[in-house]
Amino acid sequence: MISKSLNKYIQSLHQKKYRQELAAFLVEGAINVLELCASDYQIEVMLVTEPFYKENALLLDKQRVRLEMVSADDLKRVGSLVVNDSALAVVKTKENRFLVADLDEYVLVLDDIRDPGNLGTILRIADWYGIRKLICSLSTADVYNPKVISASKGSFTRVAWYYCDLKTYLAEQAQGPVYGAFLDGASVHSLDFGTAGYLVMGNEANGISAEVEELVSQRITIPRYGEAESLNVGIATAIICDNLRRVETGRKSVK
Repeated sequence: MISKSLNKYIQSLHQKKYRQELAAFLVEGAINVLELCASDYQIEVMLVTEPFYKENALLLDKQRVRLEMVSADDLKRVGSLVVNDSALAVVKTKENRFLVADLDEYVLVLDDIRDPGNLGTILRIADWYGIRKLICSLSTADVYNPKVISASKGSFTRVAWYYCDLKTYLAEQAQGPVYGAFLDGASVHSLDFGTAGYLVMGNEANGISAEVEELVSQRITIPRYGEAESLNVGIATAIICDNLRRVETGRKSVK
């Protein structure tokens, strides 16, 4: 059984207000918790089912954290997942640390990405394509939202983020090209991307804001061949990142 005090603590972390106040967040499910154990995050307490513990005892015992055995029903009651027969961890958040693109890397810039599922998916996409930094607008979804962490499938442990005023940040920090995704612009299929820069993805409904658009140096687009009005921002991010890496791979093969 989960104590009343721990139950109340975990339940409070479903809300952004208390995540910020208590500097803690939830990590749920087998994949995310196992990835967490291999990261540098500080774990406060971990709730695990007996089958999950037996399968991962060697790894879990190395964590030296408070470990409580619970039932799958207990996890479902206190967590956010409809199905979780494995584990839940309470983890300390990290400071909002300043990030900037190095001379040889791309950074994703997220302008008002509101949907937690989309943000989690973008974290996973960034991880897949080797992009290690996200610069997020202050109105972008909270990265510590349980839905974001769940959708990231462990990628939150390998991709860093920094929340800030995007207009000020790009005006002061962006040294390389700033690519922005629009419905019109240079085709990602033929554009010769540089070796580094910033890639701005806009709001699900409204795209990139006018104030950020002013700082975009290269408008890019994914050519449309059918009649769909738009693409999901996660899908669009994946397509652009794939083309970016394709160009980069081609450039290296020529050398």
